[in-house]
Amino acid sequence: MSEQQAEQHTDNGLSWNERVIKEFRANGGRVGGMFEGAPMVLLTTMGRRTGKPHTNPAIHLHDGDRYLVFASNAGRDTHPDWYHNLLDSPQVTLEIGTDEGAVKKLATRAQVLEGAERDRYWERQCSLDPAFRDYETKTARTIPVVALQPLDLAADSERSRMIGVQLVKHHEDLRAGLARVRAAIEEALGATDTAGPRPVGLTEQLRKQCLTYCYGLQMHHIREDGSFTAFEDRFPHLVPAITRLREEHKVVEAALAEFEAILDKGISGEPGDLERVRAELDRVVNGLQEHFTYEEETLLPALEG
Repeated sequence: MSEQQAEQHTDNGLSWNERVIKEFRANGGRVGGMFEGAPMVLLTTMGRRTGKPHTNPAIHLHDGDRYLVFASNAGRDTHPDWYHNLLDSPQVTLEIGTDEGAVKKLATRAQVLEGAERDRYWERQCSLDPAFRDYETKTARTIPVVALQPLDLAADSERSRMIGVQLVKHHEDLRAGLARVRAAIEEALGATDTAGPRPVGLTEQLRKQCLTYCYGLQMHHIREDGSFTAFEDRFPHLVPAITRLREEHKVVEAALAEFEAILDKGISGEPGDLERVRAELDRVVNGLQEHFTYEEETLLPALEG
C-alpha cells in the first residue's frame, strides 16, 4: 500500500491519520504496518484559518538538537496543510517516542531550510529512505525541509523572561475571550425574550465564538504541554507542580471535546438550548481561573530568575 492510499484508508471510523496518532501515543511512539520501525513523530500546528489544533504524523531526521521534517505530501503537487500552518505560525508541538517507551512532547520553533543546507539534508533523507526520492519524481515542486528547534530555557535568560511575559498575556487574552463568549450567550438569551424577530444568524455567530474560544484554549494547553518538558529539564524542582498542571489540562481537554460535540450539533436559539450551552461552557471553564493563577504563581518566579 502506498502512503497516499494509506492516508485515504479508514478503520472503524478513524482516518489513517487518526489511527496512526492513536497507535503512536498508545505504544510509546511506535506504529506498525507500512511504517513499522520508521522514525515517526507527531506535529501539532495551529490551523491558519480556524485556529484549531491539527496533528499529523511525519517521518523525521534527527540532527543534533534539531528535528528535520519533510513536506513531501506523498509526492502530490501541493504542500501539506501542516506546512502552510507552520508558515503562518511557526510554533509547533512535536511528540516523539522515548527509549523508556513513553511519548515526550516538545515545544519547537519551525524554520524552513533554504539553498545548499536544504539540499544537503534532503539528499541525506533520500539516501536513508528511497521513498522520498520517489516522492520527488512525482512532483515539479521543491519539497520543503523544515528544522524544528526545541525550546531550551537554559540557553537564554532573556528568552525565559519573555516566555513569562507571553504566558501572562495568553492568560489575559483567554480571560477576555471567555468574557466575550459569556456576553454573547447573554445577548442571545436576551434576544429570545424580545417580542421582535431574533437577529438573523445570531446563534451561528455564537457557535463560532464558542468554537474560536475552545480552539484557542486547546491550542494554548497543547503548546504549554510541549513547553513543560523544557521546564522540567531546567527546573527539576517544578516537576510536581507541572505534573499537576498536565493533569488539569487533561480534564479541560475532555470537557472541551464534549462541548465541541454539542456545538457541532448546532444551537437552536431556543432559551432552553442556550441555557444548556451556558451551563456546558461553565463546566468547561470550571477552575480555569484557579489553574491560570496557580500556573503563574508557580512558573513565573523560575522564569524571572
